[in-house]
Amino acid sequence: MTETRAFDLAALGAGLSFSAGLHAVSSALDESTAVVVSAPPGTGKTTLVPPLLANRSAGRVIVTQPRRVAARSAARRLAQLDGTALGGRVGFTVRGERQAGRDTRVEFVTAGVLLRRMLDDPGLDGVDGVDAVIIDEVHERALETDLLIGLLSEVRELRDDLVLVAMSATLDADRIAAVIGTDGTPAPVVDHDVPAFPLTERWAPSPAPRLDDRGVTWAFLDHVARTTASAARDLTRDDSTADVLVFAPGAREVSEVARRLRDTGGGFDVRELHGQLRASEQDAVIRGRRPEEPPRIIVTTSLAESSLTVPGVRLVVDSCLSRHPQRDAVRGMTGLVTAAASRATCVQRAGRANRQGPGTVIRCVDERTYAAAPARPAPEIATSDLADAALLLSCWGAPGGSGLRLIDPLPADALDDALSVLRGLGAIDDDGRATDDGRALARIPADPRLARALRDGSPLVGSRLAAEVVALLGGDVRIADSEVARALIDLRGARSPEARRWSSDVDRLQRLVAPAPDARSGLDGAGLVVALAFPERIARRVERTAEGATYLLASGTRAGLRGPLASAEWLAVADVARASGRAAAGSGAIVRSAAVLSEQQRDEAASHLLTDRVEAEFVGGRVQARRERRVGAIVLSSSPVRASAEAGREAVRRAIGRDGLSMFTWSDVADGLRRRLALLHRECGSPWPDVSDAALLATLDGWFAPELDALAGGAPTARVDLAPALRRLLPWPEAARLDELAPERLEVPTGSRIRIAYPPIDDPGARPVVAVKLQECFGWAETPRLADGRVPVLFHLLSPAGRPLAVTDDLASFWSGPYAQVRAEMRGRYPKHPWPEDPWDAAPTRHTKNRAAR
Repeated sequence: MTETRAFDLAALGAGLSFSAGLHAVSSALDESTAVVVSAPPGTGKTTLVPPLLANRSAGRVIVTQPRRVAARSAARRLAQLDGTALGGRVGFTVRGERQAGRDTRVEFVTAGVLLRRMLDDPGLDGVDGVDAVIIDEVHERALETDLLIGLLSEVRELRDDLVLVAMSATLDADRIAAVIGTDGTPAPVVDHDVPAFPLTERWAPSPAPRLDDRGVTWAFLDHVARTTASAARDLTRDDSTADVLVFAPGAREVSEVARRLRDTGGGFDVRELHGQLRASEQDAVIRGRRPEEPPRIIVTTSLAESSLTVPGVRLVVDSCLSRHPQRDAVRGMTGLVTAAASRATCVQRAGRANRQGPGTVIRCVDERTYAAAPARPAPEIATSDLADAALLLSCWGAPGGSGLRLIDPLPADALDDALSVLRGLGAIDDDGRATDDGRALARIPADPRLARALRDGSPLVGSRLAAEVVALLGGDVRIADSEVARALIDLRGARSPEARRWSSDVDRLQRLVAPAPDARSGLDGAGLVVALAFPERIARRVERTAEGATYLLASGTRAGLRGPLASAEWLAVADVARASGRAAAGSGAIVRSAAVLSEQQRDEAASHLLTDRVEAEFVGGRVQARRERRVGAIVLSSSPVRASAEAGREAVRRAIGRDGLSMFTWSDVADGLRRRLALLHRECGSPWPDVSDAALLATLDGWFAPELDALAGGAPTARVDLAPALRRLLPWPEAARLDELAPERLEVPTGSRIRIAYPPIDDPGARPVVAVKLQECFGWAETPRLADGRVPVLFHLLSPAGRPLAVTDDLASFWSGPYAQVRAEMRGRYPKHPWPEDPWDAAPTRHTKNRAAR
């Protein structure tokens, strides 16, 4: 029978400052079923708000956390304070571990667990009867948390009784309130402020760089350890009850700093705190220490920023570095990137020092570097790979997040890449809706690519090996020397916490697929499983150097590799990251982890990328064709062949589309005709054709068809005359008036036929120009006009030497005015040529005065 006894909020809240804010939360819940709670870390909101909601309802209260360790820790603490066994009134569910039952009133879960639970129970009104959901740590803007807000907002449109509370240490409260509110009314906001104890800021910049092309430098970690050891000695000399909290970007750096601190001695109890530790080890850190125990130095990741509260801390040493997922939009790659932590993150870390009393923060940078850091961290939705999120949204019935109220929309480019991946997996259809395969993959708690490798790889290599590889790739294990197979061997024989966690994940994943015996000896199938997950990362060695090798991936990316694997011709690459400096080795990326792949395995994993076709290209002015077998961008074999007519035409089309019409030599006749047609199209419109580059390229198969066939058959571009091709565009019967409307030449009074210079295609504002000697135009009063009188000709009147004297489109005005000034200046310079005082009565001439008189 479900226990209905209420939680004793007074007892639970003893010593917690947020107990003073419970009345405000209750009042807000009386007015609305959606509430935003903002309170600093360590005030007790995660401990007190869930039982408050449980006391107000008969159903279960779900509390989401962004990390497994935070969900376990919060559940253990609440159960301990409640005096009940974990898994009873208070429980938790995280990936691979569950302590909760039918009687559980408050269940802590990771956001990912709740998302997948909602796929089977969209209304959250199933067996467990959920009455309220609390989304904690909203300020971290984890991708799964953002998705939950969107999905739960939609659920609440159908379930107006479902309570939704968004909680965080620091957040844009008004923005969140607008998203989770109902009927356009923002949710009420409960702010709980706690007077801060004084905080002393100190700066300890490192003489060595923090980062190089391989990540965090050893020299910087040495500096962090030295700074910590010195400051800890000074602190505990004055206060033996104080502990030190050190922030490093990742588990590897945590271990390295902790090792250095242990080596220095000093009588400190050096502890590590990160997600790879066993729950008991994490709990030991969070519980604090007894007075008789030595002072502690806890080296941690971002885990202790807000998700967990470590008691007794008076000093924070901050590396001012963080690790976060970053997508490379150019290469379509995503990986963990170490970079400067945002100022908001650093402020939150510093706040752990003065939560219970005056504290100090030492930042291992100078003030200028700190000021140059980003103001706040970017939300994961803006930087992460979206394949898993896109599949979940498709299963939900909202492809791409369509119709959901999200805090930020999914970035278009990253979403397009994710949808492309899902289509390649057969997980979604052309409309973005989830297929049966997609729904099956979504229920495997792993990236869709890894889920596909587990499902399809198990019958090929055995379910155990497939699960081992997927657990390795989806976990936090660091792969030494980039070798997946070597890492598997090490994990199988190890007893470390990360090995135990990996083994637990393997067991969990193996239970998700049908049992299959090992079909290949040893670790021969590891590369196949990796290739099934990432077929676009199948790679072939294209260059070998003394330092390593360069590989070409099926996606087209070139990546460098150092180490034993560089001797393999084919690899299945599990992780590839952007490179810089020497690590790039002439490529744009470096291989982080991979496994050897045979050619047979390559074909098994990437059958959809294998092609065997004739590739025709337009090179050096001619069509050249080769028959090529490829796996993606990797050429397996290539031999010259004769292109088919259509392949040749397509090669020419691609070349023209790439290089434009400038790849042809335009004769004076062709260029002149095109300019005349452009004028008529601009001034007279239809039916005169548009001869701009865009229009001509769009209609190549019409006006250019014979030339296209000739080029496809092997004719060089030098033989192509564009004038006949352009004449095919002439509209009939209007074409009969071409020489009348836009003549090639203009007859002047002397009888000379002067070529008209029509404006260039890319200069539509220019005018048709006739450059003619001034003497040939005596007596000409009416300026000729083209295009049915729409466009006056612009005359460049020239001296006997051919130099411009005047520019006019009004001959009558020129003779009556400016001509007199021109005559006064020129008749002395050119005395042999006529410069009559009255140009109206003078005979036009091409000759000197003597020849004109004869």
